[in-house]
Amino acid sequence: MNIVLIGSGNVATILGRLIKDTPHKVVQVISRNSGHAKILANKLNCSFTDLEGQLDLTADLYLFALTDMALHEMDKLFHLSDKLAVHTGGSVSKDELQKISSRYGILYPLQSLYKDMAVIPEIPFLVDGNNDETTMCIEQFARELSPIVSRTNDEERLKLHVAAVFVNNFTNHLYMQAAEFCEREHLDFNLLKPLITETAQRILTHSPKDVQTGPASRNDIFTLEKHLRSLTNYPKQKYLYLKLTDSIINK
Repeated sequence: MNIVLIGSGNVATILGRLIKDTPHKVVQVISRNSGHAKILANKLNCSFTDLEGQLDLTADLYLFALTDMALHEMDKLFHLSDKLAVHTGGSVSKDELQKISSRYGILYPLQSLYKDMAVIPEIPFLVDGNNDETTMCIEQFARELSPIVSRTNDEERLKLHVAAVFVNNFTNHLYMQAAEFCEREHLDFNLLKPLITETAQRILTHSPKDVQTGPASRNDIFTLEKHLRSLTNYPKQKYLYLKLTDSIINK
């Protein structure tokens, strides 16, 4: 398939790199910022334009790798008849594209991606389409990008997006809080990285519930009180500590 890639950010860049290793070809990159479009297009050896430019109408697939907010505006700019239109949003309905094309769907990468990553990690793709034929087409394409492909409807994908925020964004926020605490206490945060790695590795083969450790899971009130005293000068971290401790004890 010939593909037009709408977007030039993290997801668009990684998808472009993956597509480059398949028989498919990106023929055009379109972005609000023509400079960003040019950078990605040069990497993919294709043409580029901004949103006001001439769209390549010869492509088979138009892949919208945009923010949720930007995606809402695309029906004012694109009218693709029966060409396959697909977006990469985790929390946006596939029907966002129904005014753009009669064939539309989802190709959502359930992974944290950034354009300059040296090695592309394993990416589960969640796919859906507005009919069985379209879903099958998107699924076949996804399997050329990754061995992990799952059909999910809008509701299922949204719930997985929520779960992803817990395991990725929230955990990283906790790492940030711990790093801030260590910096202010003149402690080396790097000493915690082997622990982070071990915990992440453990849940690959066990249920998170089965590997929960720490003073809250033991209901060790003595240690919990000592920890809270250590956080007296850190109200944000103390608040999070109390909330998470309560959640673990109640489990």
